[in-house]
Amino acid sequence: MGPIVIVEKVSIRFGGLLALNEVSFQMEERHIQAIIGPNGAGKTTLFNCLTGFYKPTEGSIVLRRDGKSYHLTQPPMGSFRGNPAGWMGGFLRNLFTSNPIHRTALLGVSRTYQNIRLFAQMTGIENLLVAQHNSVNHKLLSGIFQTPGFLRSEKKALEKAWYWLEFMGLEDTANIEAGNLAYGLQRRLELARAMATSPRLICLDEPAAGLNRQEIEDLNRVIVNLRNEHKISVLLIEHHMGVVMNISDRVVVLDHGEVISEGTPAEVQKDPRVIKAYLGEEEEDAPPQSRREA
Repeated sequence: MGPIVIVEKVSIRFGGLLALNEVSFQMEERHIQAIIGPNGAGKTTLFNCLTGFYKPTEGSIVLRRDGKSYHLTQPPMGSFRGNPAGWMGGFLRNLFTSNPIHRTALLGVSRTYQNIRLFAQMTGIENLLVAQHNSVNHKLLSGIFQTPGFLRSEKKALEKAWYWLEFMGLEDTANIEAGNLAYGLQRRLELARAMATSPRLICLDEPAAGLNRQEIEDLNRVIVNLRNEHKISVLLIEHHMGVVMNISDRVVVLDHGEVISEGTPAEVQKDPRVIKAYLGEEEEDAPPQSRREA
């Protein structure tokens, strides 16, 4: 099948801070791939680059689907030196081209977040209907006159919303406001909302955060079923090693914005660089004189 995502030498700077430094890896289609690393390693920054929230300073991210390649990164605004059109040309180019976040969603890339971002005052099913706004016929006149095309579009969106609620075991919460749901149910609803956009690649940012043991086991089954039944490629950031090691096909390890290891869960688990990044180096014994002075 080949890779669905190719990340090549992606770097991003925030002022003097180099958050990612020439990060490169590939992700095979219909795989579950984890990105792990200590806090501050650059994991969420990488997700933000992949989903269009940030523009890398250097490098490229390519999505491959249906035999075509799509660049998910756009060059930064022009400058007087690097762009003959100058900064104004760069500004106009960005102004009149598609929003990169909107564009990545249309290409089939969806995501969840570390902190749940549901519409708290909307019900579960309303959250899933809103997620489908790109595929629903929302033309003003069609809505006013209730055209057949508009009604078919509304029916299809409602059927899809119910399907994902049932898939996640949330059908009983369809008419409850999202903000009133228990934390674990909100996590599942956020995943259902992401799936309602019909993604080919879904990026999960710490999906097991705050879940209890049973909820984590349920989450593992859901993610594996997304891959097996719906042919979805899953890229996840996760600190819970029970999730990473049990369901991942491959693991990429970041530390200080750089890839330090990549391989199967078993290979990464034994890598000395990974052990060092998580546990630190063992301190050498202090010399006898230092111990006496202490």
